[in-house]
Amino acid sequence: MNKIRTLHGALSLIPLCLLVAVCGAVGASWAIGSPEPPASPAQRSPVTAEAHGAYLGDLAWPEAEQFLREAPIVVIPFGAGAKEHGPHLPMNADAKVMEYLCDRAVEALPVVIVPPILHGWFPAFREFPGTEVADPDVFAAYLREVALSLVKQGAQRIVFLNTGITRATGLPISIVAREIRVETGTPTMVASWDDIEPPEVEELADQRVGGHGDEIETSIHLFLQPELVDMDKAVQDYRGAGEGYPGYRPGLFSRDPNDPAYSETGLFGDPTLATAEKGERALELLTRQWLEILRRFADTPLRSDR
Repeated sequence: MNKIRTLHGALSLIPLCLLVAVCGAVGASWAIGSPEPPASPAQRSPVTAEAHGAYLGDLAWPEAEQFLREAPIVVIPFGAGAKEHGPHLPMNADAKVMEYLCDRAVEALPVVIVPPILHGWFPAFREFPGTEVADPDVFAAYLREVALSLVKQGAQRIVFLNTGITRATGLPISIVAREIRVETGTPTMVASWDDIEPPEVEELADQRVGGHGDEIETSIHLFLQPELVDMDKAVQDYRGAGEGYPGYRPGLFSRDPNDPAYSETGLFGDPTLATAEKGERALELLTRQWLEILRRFADTPLRSDR
């Protein structure tokens, strides 16, 4: 990963311009600019008025110290590094989408992305292979300590990127976000998969219904990492599909044939309909929503004593 990534695209002003204080320059605009060669580390200030971000792990500590204090947003990304997504998709599916979204944020906005969290709480898939932190309190405590360390280092606002869904992995993450907000006064936000997936993504699909390892998710990985997708093993599985109704009903992919939630495949939907073209378009829509969330959140007021 490059230390500072250059933004690609034609010169155009972002509709929702957000004024941020960067390197002491009040009123620096979040604008998308034409590509420019990055200055050398010796020449540039760590945070500039250009819309560039950084990966914390790529920086030396003096740069990191300044970035953390001056960047409008620090992102803590979570994506399961090994979680089942059916017999045809690699277990790194969530982490790969997380990496993609982080890359787009660094290219477009002056955010800091901290090292990702790859092991988390996802009980619906516990009976399949993977690396889960099965105790949600342990997962939340770990996440909380990471966030508190960033607050102590001067993070202005913290975004938790969650490539799981709100009512699953997002539950303990949201509790941490709320506690950090109350304890430290630091604005926090959780952006889960269902937050960054606009309705247009579902409109790309031809499947009857889906939700995991399905047409859309398979399409995304046919675009991102086709060499790891085995379409010969993709099968349709609409197990237990029925009409939805209000209320929170925890889902489960059980491997017990006696359980109504039994799943032989570990997927839900029809990945046989997937194409790389649908995946590319889905990622464009996810990225658009993700960046808009970041731009809007960057305008969240800070405490007067910051």
